[in-house]
Amino acid sequence: MKRISLNVNGVERWVVADPKDNLAHVLREQMLLTGCKVCCEDGQCGACTVIVDGKPIRACVTSMEKLAPTARITTIEGIGTPDSLHPLQVAWMAHGSAQCGICTPGFIMSAKTLLDRNQSPTREEVRAWFNRNRNLCRCTGYKPLIDSVMDAAAVMRGEKRIEDLVPRAKDDGSILGTKYIRPSAVAKVTGTWDFGADLALRMPKDTLRLALVQAKVSHALIKGIDTSEAEAMPGVEKVITWNDVKGKNAITGLITFPTNKGDGWDRPILCKDKIFQYGDAIAIVAADTEEHARAAADKVKVELEVLPAYMSGFAALAPDAMEIHPGVPNAYYEQGVVKGEETKPLFEKAAASVDITTYCSRQPHLHLEPDCGEAFVDEDGVLTILSKSIGVHLHHAMICPGLGIPPEKLRLIQNPTGGTFGYKFSPTMEALLGVAALSTGKPVSLVYDQYQNITYTGKRSPANINIKLACDEAGKLTAMETDWWLDHGPYSEFGDLVTLRQAQFTGAGYHLENIRGRGRTVATNHAWGSAFRAYGSPQSFLASEIAIDMLAEKMGEDPFEFRYKNLYNESSTTPTGQKPEVLVLPQLFDMIRPKYEEAKKRCEEFNAANSEKKRGVGVALGIYGCGLDGPDSSEARIEITPTGFTVYSGWEDHGQGADLSALTMAHEILRKTGVKPEQVKVVLADTKGPNGGPAGGSRSNVFCGNAIRVSAEMMVNAMRKEDGTYRTYEEMKAENIPLAYDGKWVAAACTDCSAETAQGNPFPIYMYEVFVPEVEVDLETGNTKVVKFTTSVDVGTIINKATVDGQIYGGLAQGIGLALTEDFEDLEVHNTLRDCGIPYPKDVPDDIEILYLETPRPLGPYGAAGVGEAPLTAPHPAILNAVYNACGVRVFRVPALPEVIKMGLEANAGRTAEGARQLEHQ
Repeated sequence: MKRISLNVNGVERWVVADPKDNLAHVLREQMLLTGCKVCCEDGQCGACTVIVDGKPIRACVTSMEKLAPTARITTIEGIGTPDSLHPLQVAWMAHGSAQCGICTPGFIMSAKTLLDRNQSPTREEVRAWFNRNRNLCRCTGYKPLIDSVMDAAAVMRGEKRIEDLVPRAKDDGSILGTKYIRPSAVAKVTGTWDFGADLALRMPKDTLRLALVQAKVSHALIKGIDTSEAEAMPGVEKVITWNDVKGKNAITGLITFPTNKGDGWDRPILCKDKIFQYGDAIAIVAADTEEHARAAADKVKVELEVLPAYMSGFAALAPDAMEIHPGVPNAYYEQGVVKGEETKPLFEKAAASVDITTYCSRQPHLHLEPDCGEAFVDEDGVLTILSKSIGVHLHHAMICPGLGIPPEKLRLIQNPTGGTFGYKFSPTMEALLGVAALSTGKPVSLVYDQYQNITYTGKRSPANINIKLACDEAGKLTAMETDWWLDHGPYSEFGDLVTLRQAQFTGAGYHLENIRGRGRTVATNHAWGSAFRAYGSPQSFLASEIAIDMLAEKMGEDPFEFRYKNLYNESSTTPTGQKPEVLVLPQLFDMIRPKYEEAKKRCEEFNAANSEKKRGVGVALGIYGCGLDGPDSSEARIEITPTGFTVYSGWEDHGQGADLSALTMAHEILRKTGVKPEQVKVVLADTKGPNGGPAGGSRSNVFCGNAIRVSAEMMVNAMRKEDGTYRTYEEMKAENIPLAYDGKWVAAACTDCSAETAQGNPFPIYMYEVFVPEVEVDLETGNTKVVKFTTSVDVGTIINKATVDGQIYGGLAQGIGLALTEDFEDLEVHNTLRDCGIPYPKDVPDDIEILYLETPRPLGPYGAAGVGEAPLTAPHPAILNAVYNACGVRVFRVPALPEVIKMGLEANAGRTAEGARQLEHQ
């Protein structure tokens, strides 16, 4: 240890620290300057960026001993306050650049360093700067961040006023459809928005820090667990095993499909007899410090009998594969599709058909904030768990029996959350936190490192889909057949549902009356399958949108126009037999057609002038439903207060902007009373409040939004006087009129889909999007990049323009990653953000154009649908179709890595050479 003087934010401060400690640790844990966020711990993400002597420094990989004695350190806390913001902070708010906000302080500090050197950067210089300094964002697609820097630079040059950046309400006071700033924005841009790891530092002094003993193999029997050496380690309070769990020691998957061969109780909280996947939790060490807990965890001895590990659906379906869960077949759920006539005769008389197999990868979510949470027993004896949950009421039901406590003794609250993109639809550490708090009787905290975060959280379930598609002489689709399996890892929660998604979305968007298909959910020993943005649809559209492209080619037609004549029409139904609620796809294609034609011309001109690189344009459509399938509902409450209103909703926010949407939904009705947006407070995601349902399936904007709207209408009706004016809080109280109103909204007309035929009416509202990317392929290396992306979108009435823009940009960026780089297949390789293929700023084009069509939905709040899922439904097949258009290589699986494309180029060259030789011999 050493006494060190630090000049931080212009103030000389003394700390006693280990010179080998990193700067981020000292700033965060000793000085409580938690605006410096730590996500990766190896300099890959830039969330911890601070300024040291005018340079952007990644604090997580900068040791104290490397700092000069005269070093001047600036953190996000030192450049602006909520009352006096830096232009960058204001611009970040104005463009919606602080979505989840975990990367925001690092980006702003990096950008400040750039603008301190150069107040007139080009957009490309800003992108290059962020790329060089390893600043990562998973939410925004980077374009809003570049917009923010350019506007801030204009303010600093005196060309714009800072006031001009701030969006305003409309003249009538409405903020619906504006770019109004989200309530959490100020805290996020000043570094004062406390995420889970920040809250862990603010827990009471007797809080125990947890570390997990985890499996280092993927499949094994547990023969013994020896905790004696770990229990004797310094600072250890207790080593917790399955024997300390009072309940069923399992997380229920809430199986609702009667044909599922499992019972849903297959995921242990702490493994007792068997390991099912790498990283499975075997024990929890509770100690006075995280360092002591982790050191002791390494001393727990686990005796194992290693079993064969089935790391793919191919392996688990092999005839000699053992049952991963004894008594339950590895293919434990089957989904059928039966619509219209028998398809075999239609294929026999088809003018053209295609028969292909596609494979969609185990895409990692790559949220920057590692999983984290806290738990304690409150003064009423209620176990309270704080986490990143995006389904607090759902998770309450899933973990309560496993913990062995009555429902009224469990409360879940969502922490401010640094992105999830769906992985937190599954409970991850909630039950572990609960067990530890109950077992020790003390508050506890658990913060994963990024390695744990990547290797021990759920992933998108890979799907292997065989699809056959046929058309008649006029190029009209006549029949589709599908056969698929979906690798859902070892735990069944929601596995049947994502298998159903393949039936709902494969072939969606087209007038297709005759379908036959069969799919299976398969248990494997790879990472468990969890929800991921666009849940189930990327697998579906990868198959059908490549098949439709190939069928167009067989018919000698342009793939854009071939799609256009086959789109939903007045007599169409979805693959599940549901009537579309609006018909918007023809309009979306009409909107984007000129852009498509321009893209084709640009690519032709580029290709004529270049021999080493080729460009191409692709097209695909994507559709997603808003809801959880079948009957679904949401509740909300609005209370009048002396200063305004408080909105209570279960709406969980993982970066998509629940706070702003809830505010907007309520204010649009409440503004009749004269209330301003800043007088409406929002309280979200607490099981002590209304059940809004989980924030997944793009349902929240529709379901929570409608429930809030209903509550607001009830409130306004209660406040209205006979003369048309409105009562004040004092008048309501004096007249003994209730001060709070509970609203509920139900999708009453929705029905479940059949497991035998997939027919049903699962969603009240759908979202529609058309994707037109342009790619450039290096013919020597196979390296591929997206150089421009145009998309036309209809998500109903836009509630907030900046929020919707950000969702589209971010979803497209994740689609680019899915198409070209992202994977979680090899545990020895895919265990860092970079090695999993997360796109950096230079991997995503700055040239992204969004064309909006706003078709109000009859059942949507103010006509709105959802948005989050839409942009990740089908950008990846569009990109693969563009690759084919560029260089003639057809790729049927993602990611399409450079070596895969290069192999295709070489194979094409070989076929060309062989053809030339045959011509010579003729």
